[in-house]
Formats: sequence, C-alpha cells, structure tokens
Amino acid sequence: MNWLQWYRVRTYVRSSIWILPVFGLVAAALSGPLVFWTDKWIPSKSTFDPGATRELLETLAASMFTLIVFVSSALLLAIQLASAQLTPRVISLFFKDRVTKLALTIFVFTFAFSLAVAVRISDTVPLFAVRVAAYSCMLSVAFFVYMIDHVGKFLRPSGVLRIVASLGRQVIRDIYPQPFEESEAKTSEPGGAGEATRTIISTKTGVVLAVNVRGLVSLAQRHNCLIELVPQVGEFIALEEPLFRILQGGAELPASDLHNSIAVGSERTIEQDPAFAFRIIVDIASKGLSPAINDPTTAVLAIDQIHRLLRMVGLRHLDEGIVRDAQGCIRLMYRTPDWEDFVYLAVTEIRNFGGTSIQISRRLRAMLDNLIHTLPPQRAPILRQELNRLQRSAERNFPELDDRALAGVSDSQGVGGTRETNSQEV
Repeated sequence: MNWLQWYRVRTYVRSSIWILPVFGLVAAALSGPLVFWTDKWIPSKSTFDPGATRELLETLAASMFTLIVFVSSALLLAIQLASAQLTPRVISLFFKDRVTKLALTIFVFTFAFSLAVAVRISDTVPLFAVRVAAYSCMLSVAFFVYMIDHVGKFLRPSGVLRIVASLGRQVIRDIYPQPFEESEAKTSEPGGAGEATRTIISTKTGVVLAVNVRGLVSLAQRHNCLIELVPQVGEFIALEEPLFRILQGGAELPASDLHNSIAVGSERTIEQDPAFAFRIIVDIASKGLSPAINDPTTAVLAIDQIHRLLRMVGLRHLDEGIVRDAQGCIRLMYRTPDWEDFVYLAVTEIRNFGGTSIQISRRLRAMLDNLIHTLPPQRAPILRQELNRLQRSAERNFPELDDRALAGVSDSQGVGGTRETNSQEV
C-alpha cells in the first residue's frame, strides 16, 4: 500500500461515522453464541416466563431501533442548524467526533444483541444473556444522556471554536516545529535552478489536501533531480493543470510516483494546512457579523482563538518551502504561507465586516497591541500596518468623536473588560 492509498484509508476511517456502529453490529453477532455458551455453565435457573421475556427483549430491541433513528435524525438536524449559524466547514468536524461514534456503536450493539437473545429463547430463559441485554439497555440510556450533553456543548460557538483552535495548534506544532530566532533570515529560493525539464500535470480536479514530503525528497534523491510542487496545500487545482515541475534532471522519474505522493480531495482539511484553521474561525466570525445574524460576541470569541493562534505562529520559524536531503542538496520546493499571509487572513475580513462595531474594533485593537509587545520585533511591522488600517476604519465608521474614542481603546473583552493602553497614535 503506497502513501496515497494509506492516506485515503486513514482519512476515510476518521471521517466516517458508520464504521464503528457496524463493528458494534458484528460484535453483537459474535458475542451472542459466546454468551449463550457461558449461560450453560452458570448453575442458576431462571423462573422467568420464556414468552414474556421474549416479548420484553423484542420491545427493548424495537425501542433501541427507534432511539437510533431518532438520534440520527436529531443529529443531522442539529448539524444543519449549526452549519447555517456558524459555517458549513464544521460538518466534517462533527463526523470525526469520537463520542458520537461510540454512542451509536453502543446503541447498535444493544439493538442487535437484544434481538439475537430474543430469537434464541425457546423453553428456557438464558439468564446471563438476558442480564447482558438489560444492562446494555441501561448503558445505552446513560450514554444517550451523556451524548446529548456533549453534542449540546460541541455545537455551541465556543465549543466549535475551541475544537478548531485545538486542531490548529496541533498542526502548527507539526508543520512549524522550530521556534523563531531573531537572527534567522528567510531563505530565498535557490537561484540558477534553470528551466523545468518536465512538467507533470494533474489527473484530478480538487483541493490539494496533503503532500508526502519525505516521499518526494526520496524520489528526487533517487533520480538526482529537484522537484517543485506548483500548487500550495489548500489550493484548488483543475484537471491537466501543472502539478509538479522537475528541474535539473529526473527524466526517468515516473509520473505515477509523483501522483501517489499528493492527496487531492473535494474540500480543505486542517491536517497539513494551518491556514485552514484560521479560515474556519474567520468564517465563524464573519457569519456572526452578518446583518442576518448580528452576533458580534461570537466574533469576539473567534478573535480570542485567532489571537492565540497568531501568537503561536509568530513565535515559530515559518517553513520556507525548501527541503534538503541528508547531503544538503535541495530536493523539493513548495509554496508556504508567510507571516503576512497569516495576519491578513486573521484580520482583514473581520475588520471589514465588523467596521461598524465598537466591540470588534476594541477587541482587534487589543489583539494587535498585545502581539506587537509579545512577539519578536520582526513580526511587528505588519501588525502596526493593521493597527493603522483599524484606526482609519474607525474614523470612517464613527463620525461621533465619543464613539471614535471608545473604538480606539484596547479591550480584551470587546466591551466591558479592563481598558488597556489607548493606541490611536501609531
């Protein structure tokens, strides 16, 4: 199994909600004979009426099936409402939720096991099997209540933002493992690489999801060439558009090996795309600032998470998109977002959509002020530019001097927090 096949299997398993419940169905089918065999060795006899016990188990099985249908319908409706209020990008997060998968697995197991026990009852009642079915039903009810509590917290704006930010922090640590050093300078692309000897076109249409960096470096080393990935991770690429450029040799490099080193799908994922975490949070903030919803507090919650993610990115050495082999030869080049790209993505749309909100202006100002003072000096110029843009936006949107003065105060809560240093003069 090559890298692309393994990536597809792993991604499909993680994002599919039906696989674990199917395993629950199989577990119920396999455990039935085992439980009945165990029942034969238990020296206790049941006084239960076989007919009444069968009817009870059939009722429990029917109830569990009804619960499964109800839970599935309610969850789909809840996801639809949450995606309409926040952003459609949260749907994929829900289908990866482990609590929901485990709950459905328990429900399906209980349904199948209760039904299996009911059809096996004849003249005697298997006491141990009936008890397992009854306790499974009790566990299902308890887990149903827990799942309602979990989903209710999961689908709230604060819950979704927390999960997206957590995934963003994880991918930032994975993609940018090195801390920022003030003495470092961004490495420019190697000069004199020459013209491309080959161009490998895309055989699919979609978004670039992930790249096997180690595999590409190994291919380039074996064929003594330099590989350039044309699209950036997270970008859309169409059929027959340039996907790779081969520089300095590589005439014998199979195109299939290159295609098997890159994953293309229907929508972006966070796995190798830290900018997508910012994109989701900014979309949630933009939806909250739309006239139809008019919920600036949700946007403030989003800025809270953006603030922490930006600080994390600013304190790390951002990848230049140049990978060398063990001998120091450049083997792979690809485009990556720089610090300015992250700042523009995090601030621009929220500043434009929330330009008439004093709450948003104050919270953005608090974020920019804090980042200027806590990040290395090399990160500050673009932050000061954004602070100037924020001030000009306040001057346009707040003709009243009092409102403009309120908008020019840094407030970590938007409105209502402790006022920080006024930074109108920047």
